[in-house]
Parts: sequence; C-alpha cells; structure tokens
Amino acid sequence: MQCAECKGRGFCGLERCPIMSRFYARLPVRPSDRYQGAAPSVFVGSYGYPKVAGGPLMIDDADHPPDWVARGLQIDDIVGLRARTIRGAGEAKGLAGSIQEIALSSQPLDVEVRFTKPVSFDLRFDGTIAPVGLTGAIKKMDVLGNARVDRAVDRATSDTDLSATDACEILNASGTDVYRITQLLTAGLLGKKRHVVPTRWAITAVDDTVSKRLRKKIARYPPLNEIQVFSASLYGNHIVCLLVPGDWKFEMIEVWGKQSLWGGGSETIARDGEGLTKSGYSPLAGAYYSARLAVAEYLESVRRSSRVLVLRNVTSEYWAPLGTWVVREATRNAMQGGKTPCADLKQAIDLASRLIGFDRWRPHSRLIPELTTQKTLFEF
Repeated sequence: MQCAECKGRGFCGLERCPIMSRFYARLPVRPSDRYQGAAPSVFVGSYGYPKVAGGPLMIDDADHPPDWVARGLQIDDIVGLRARTIRGAGEAKGLAGSIQEIALSSQPLDVEVRFTKPVSFDLRFDGTIAPVGLTGAIKKMDVLGNARVDRAVDRATSDTDLSATDACEILNASGTDVYRITQLLTAGLLGKKRHVVPTRWAITAVDDTVSKRLRKKIARYPPLNEIQVFSASLYGNHIVCLLVPGDWKFEMIEVWGKQSLWGGGSETIARDGEGLTKSGYSPLAGAYYSARLAVAEYLESVRRSSRVLVLRNVTSEYWAPLGTWVVREATRNAMQGGKTPCADLKQAIDLASRLIGFDRWRPHSRLIPELTTQKTLFEF
C-alpha cells in the first residue's frame, strides 16, 4: 500500500494525511472512566441491527454543523473537536429513556456517566456521519436536569398515531431543522411502531423524507422565469447548481479529482437523477439526498418549480470526510448566495463549467441532452 510506503509524507497528494491526523487529534485527549458534563445529542450504531448500541454524544459543544460553519471552523478544528467527543455505548433498548430525554431537549442536558473502563481512542472517518474520537462502554448513566421541549416537538412525539413520515413533514413545516428531526428519529420518538434507528440511516431518511414533501409542493408551483446558476465552496467541496425553468427534475454529478480523498490516482465521476419519483437508493449515497434537500428548500422558499443540475467537485482540500452535512451546508450556501441569471442554456452550461473548473462532466449528464432536445408545455 502507498500509505505503508508514504508514512504520512504526502506521497498521495492530499493536503493532510487522514491516517496521521488521527494521531495529531489524539494528543490532547486524556481518557477517563467517567464523564460529567454536556450531552448535546445521541448516537445509535448500526452494527448488529436490530440489537444495536447507543448512547449520548458527550462534548462541550452544540453538535450542530451549521454552527461550526457560522463560527468559521476549519477541517482541522472540526476533527480536533470531534476527537474529544465521547460516544457512550450501551444497549440502546436499555438506555432508551435517557437517550430520548436528551433528544427531546431543545437545550443540551448534562449527564453523569461511569464507564466500565477508561474510554478508548478510535477516531474513524465516515462519509455519512461526523467522526467521533472516543468510545466508552456505559456502566451507569444519569441525566441531570429536565428536558425543555419545543411545542412542535412535543406534539409530534406525543402523537403515536402519526407516522414517522408525517411527523418529519410536520416538524419541518414548523421550522424544526433536519438535524433535530434526525435526533428524534434516532431516539425512537417518531412513528406508530417506535424503535431506535441507527444514526447513519436516520440522517438519510430525514433528508429523503423532507425533500420528498417539498418536491410534491414544488410540483404545483409555476416555473422559474429565468435560468439561474448558483455556486459555493465548503471544505474543498465545490458546488454549482444550475436551475432551468420547467417541471421538477433533479440530477447530481459528483467528480472526485485525482489525489482527492476517494479519487485515488484517477478522476472519478458518478451521477444519479430523478423525475417526480425516484426508485432505489442513490449510488451517490447520502450526498444525493442532502443536496436535493437544499435545492428543494430554496425552490419552496421562492415558490417556483425547476429542473435542477447539481455539480459537486471534491478536491484534495477535503482531506478528512466529515459527513454528508458538508454537502447539505455547501449546497445551502450556494442557494442562499447570489444567483447569476443566464440568457440561454448554453451560457448557463459554460458558466457552470467555469465555476466547477472543467467541462468533463457534460458527457455524463442525461438532463442536459433532454433540455436541449425536448420542449416542455411551459415553452408553448
């Protein structure tokens, strides 16, 4: 393996070695067999489902990615923060009451936890969930204080006749963000037949469910009155969104450049798309649903329908995978930033190619040929 030959000297071309970063992040951590302090969120693993381990995430931080972006944290800062985060691991079913109380609270609750032995350092990077550095098997756990529950959350979690899908839709419509909804779903607080849900599954499920609800509303709106291009960058993830007036269609093309985290020695390009419905799980995994959610939020806010192309270019700057929240927030930043109106599709395609840095994505698109050859009812 190149890593064995390289030993962190940068032969791979990445800005920072993901392997060595585990050791750098470990330096300030002092393992202990107890913890007393804030538990802003919960985590449930997927290994061995349905008998899964779960517990609180313990760190003096809000554990809310939009806050990290607003504070200007860099990848190093986030990795260091997550390296100090402790994931409490116990039988999720046995800890369900405590997990649910933490998830319900609008303000982080404090916990007092005894572990069976000092927590172990095991910083792992994943494409869906944010990394966690420390893990400890829970011997005893007490939640200190009482949960403060928002009215909308209380209504959705108290109604056991409400399906999980409907609960997600109602919570989102009330202004509850997807990060909070994911916590509620993970803790087994939503739906008719309730059970804890592995965090990685809950993240994608909430993005998918909420964006489907928005997609249905968008389908009833009039089309945009012009072609628009948006762009933004976050942690080496460059996002370009091209919106064309018409009924809802969505396509996403991902480009992992040479020497990028998962690009290896050659460029990798992948795509997926949909019309008013979609079957099967996206080959682009959670990133697809996170990007679709961000664009759907924008179209709902302006009450217009559109055909959408999202381009994602991942460079070597993205040296540690931080989770699909990066794609969600990068796309949100793009849609909330300034838009560039374009006179025609060719101008928009050329602009998108300049913004993303190349035009090699074009042969992979199925939406662009459709837009250039087919007329819609809106054009008559």
